[in-house]
Amino acid sequence: MKNNLSTILGKRLITIGEVSEGTGLHRNTISKIYHRQDENTGIKVYKAICDFLRIPLSELIEYVPDSSQKYPKNL
Repeated sequence: MKNNLSTILGKRLITIGEVSEGTGLHRNTISKIYHRQDENTGIKVYKAICDFLRIPLSELIEYVPDSSQKYPKNL
């Protein structure tokens, strides 16, 4: 999973502090997501960010399949 928070905030010139204030989420939580350091973020956190930014979840989080994994061809 890849989150696009830093790209979105950069394009909109929005700070981590503004997201924190607007969502009620702790600044450290936003910062960890922004810097892609947190892998266990709950859906409620992402929902709050998406609601604040008025974007769909698919714009914030992108799934990129792991090409190094070997799966059976019939899957």
